[in-house]
Amino acid sequence: MAKDTIRLGIVGMSPTNMASTFVLLKDTPGLRYEIAGVCARRQEVLDACMQQFGIPFGTLDYRELAECDDVDVVCVYTPDHLHADHCAAAIEAGKHVVCTKPMVTSLHDARRLVELVREKGVKFLVGETMLFDRQFRTARKFFDDGDLGELIAVESHYVHDLRSVFEFTPWRLSVPQDFMYGGCVHSIAAIRAFAGDVDTVHANAIRGNLTEGYPLADNFFINVRFKSGVIGRVSGLYGIVHPPMPMMQIGIYASRGSLQTEFTDNEPGQVRVVFDKLTDKRPFVADIEPETDLSAYGLGASVIRYMTHFQDCLDNHLDPYPGVEDSAKSIAVASAAWESVETGGVVKAVNEF
Repeated sequence: MAKDTIRLGIVGMSPTNMASTFVLLKDTPGLRYEIAGVCARRQEVLDACMQQFGIPFGTLDYRELAECDDVDVVCVYTPDHLHADHCAAAIEAGKHVVCTKPMVTSLHDARRLVELVREKGVKFLVGETMLFDRQFRTARKFFDDGDLGELIAVESHYVHDLRSVFEFTPWRLSVPQDFMYGGCVHSIAAIRAFAGDVDTVHANAIRGNLTEGYPLADNFFINVRFKSGVIGRVSGLYGIVHPPMPMMQIGIYASRGSLQTEFTDNEPGQVRVVFDKLTDKRPFVADIEPETDLSAYGLGASVIRYMTHFQDCLDNHLDPYPGVEDSAKSIAVASAAWESVETGGVVKAVNEF
């Protein structure tokens, strides 16, 4: 893509979702994005967004936005179960796509998007904010530089009492949202970033019954074995009283050292490392100040990082990460985990797309 303005069309623009962070892009040096169009479900939300942010085009029909000639990239920030159709419409219109996590909520839809992206040759990025958080990037630097040695085991938890979130995003209860995909996939993507393809999955789940009317299991323990032989686990607990621990954590256990990193929205985080070569086994600790903004979840800095990455991919003909195929593999692990919950058995994860 020529180095000129990159015109965004946002599906699902709302002050209560991640799309609210996109207004921050125009004030970021080096980024060339502008919001050229927006789609919302309700006319009053659409009108308010267009007026507040000076957006020239608006529609209640996502297909109309996808087909708009003044849009280069379609950004999908709708409820999870709508992602597949909204992304598909954009890809079929020949548009590049940025989709908030999770990419989709079924293995079938993951295959569908992989095939469409290959057919149309567009760029596709899943906005997995956890992978662009400063704590994660610090952990990744230690790992990629070989400081931790050969990987032995990896784990991640995402723990979040979601009762207050139901109040301002009621679709999560009415649809309802499937937290295997809408929650656990974040941690699945995180451990896959270090250990690669998953071979087998065994999972257990239980419904917490803290939210009246929520019908699905909302607490999960997932054990995996990677193709490399590395073992891993994910804890996704959403129907619980929030315990005295960070919202998210990653643990990396390797031959030369062990690392833990933790983060909670809008709060300070840490990276802690113990190196085997040192006699003193007290951890090195890096305290990381929170990055806050006025968007819905305060994750604007991570969104700016992944949109910076996406612009670089557009300019230099690179493949975005996490892209459609890598994200499909994370969805496949979640699908295998649900099958394991239902059957009680160990399930092979799909890695071929």
